Amino acid sequence: MSKIYNSVGCLTTLKTHLNQHNINDFNSLQEIIEFQKSYLTNRQQIITRHKNLIEKEKNELKIDFKQLDELIERQKFSIENELNDGINKLKQKINIATTCLPTNKILRFIKISKHWYYKKQIQYSENNFDSRVNKSIKKLTDLRQQKNNRYQFIISHFDDAVKQSCKQVLTELERKKRLIDEVSSFIAGAIGEQSVVKELERLSDDYYLINDFSISFSKPIYNRHENDYIKSIQIDHILISPSGIFLIETKNWSEASLKNLSLRSPVQQIKRTSFVLFKLLNNDITNYQLHLDKHRWGEKKIPMKNLVVLTYSKPKEEFQYVKILTLNELLGYVKYFKPILSNIETQRITDYLLTINNKKTIGINRH
Repeated sequence: MSKIYNSVGCLTTLKTHLNQHNINDFNSLQEIIEFQKSYLTNRQQIITRHKNLIEKEKNELKIDFKQLDELIERQKFSIENELNDGINKLKQKINIATTCLPTNKILRFIKISKHWYYKKQIQYSENNFDSRVNKSIKKLTDLRQQKNNRYQFIISHFDDAVKQSCKQVLTELERKKRLIDEVSSFIAGAIGEQSVVKELERLSDDYYLINDFSISFSKPIYNRHENDYIKSIQIDHILISPSGIFLIETKNWSEASLKNLSLRSPVQQIKRTSFVLFKLLNNDITNYQLHLDKHRWGEKKIPMKNLVVLTYSKPKEEFQYVKILTLNELLGYVKYFKPILSNIETQRITDYLLTINNKKTIGINRH
């Protein structure tokens, strides 16, 4: 199996996009694809689940009513007994205060005052009897009313109750769907890139695959033939093999996409990358760093081949310096070429490319 480095670029872009919006519950591209496919089913399942929850709540409210009514009656009975006992005790005190009035004027006055006081207390208790009873059960009756209001709302506006119940969950589901749809092109791209990786994994361990190779330059690189100043390059895959380097740009395009004039040409993209990598790899300084084996005729050049891999169909046209292949043709094409690099050389080239890829921004030898 070939040795693989880095995740594919479209998948990295997808993860970054979702993480920036606090969506962290997808562990793979397949899970994202399944989410898109099952969105409507999931939405309906959420609504059905909350319908069941509201129905369950309605039934539980009926049970709550019975329990609350019993509790209110017990509480009311208890406080009424307590208040009546208090009134009866006051009446007993009145009876005591009105019998056997002393002849002593002061003691007589005290007894008459107590009689008057107890009478006022009884009058106050009787006048406020109902309010004190109601106050003691107010929390329970308020709760009973609250539950009754909810129950009446459910039976008269069941669908609205369901909508309220599942609103937050549906809003989050729709937010995820919208954010994923925003990067649907990257999903298609990731599918294509991963299919290429899966195909190239079948190669032996003499092959090294670097995904999502991208670097910027401290000063733009001038391509005289194209009159182009290149500030950065990015390519889906670089395959370092015994027969040289394959630069691979993957497009998961339909036939309609092939004819879409607004889509950027992968041929031009890969030619820019090829120009820069050729300058990076084929110069005296890099050759010295890589310690490539020398030939008696002179310095060896690292051959580079430019490939655009299309997962479905490809155009009939041929393009200069760039080979267009379908996914099924990829392995046969790579294996066709004879080896010219040793295992040590391919490893050194891979290490060098990984080093500059990790730096992200570099200068370049212009000689």
